[in-house]
Amino acid sequence: MISPFNDEYFMKQALMEAQKAFEKDEVPVGAVVVANQQVIARSHNLTELLTDVTAHAEIQAITAASEYIGAKYLSGCTLYVTLEPCPMCAGALYWSQIDKIVFGARDEKRGAGRLKDSLYHPKTVVMNGILESECSSLMKDFFATKR
Repeated sequence: MISPFNDEYFMKQALMEAQKAFEKDEVPVGAVVVANQQVIARSHNLTELLTDVTAHAEIQAITAASEYIGAKYLSGCTLYVTLEPCPMCAGALYWSQIDKIVFGARDEKRGAGRLKDSLYHPKTVVMNGILESECSSLMKDFFATKR
């Protein structure tokens, strides 16, 4: 039997978090951290609410997952995030030593992937494009309301 818990399933969980951010008038980025096919942390952008430029979904997820497992390293974990991590978040993910990062939409302007030298840990697997159109649409819808 095929497990219902796959990359699309977990990205949909991250999209639900992004929708929460959208409803709070935050840039709609959502993230979940998964270990052993179980979501151990959920988060979304909280920069406006917390008046904190570092309160990105990924940073919130790293903190919650570390608290959940009681360790600073997230080995054995996967981060699902709706938007490509920025350099700040990629750096934090590097230090967390997370096994895998899966993101939906690319961030052509601020994504870590645009940098010549990768900020991701060399042992971290990075995948993209999972539910890309859904992730991208939510961002476009959000910014359309700002113009």
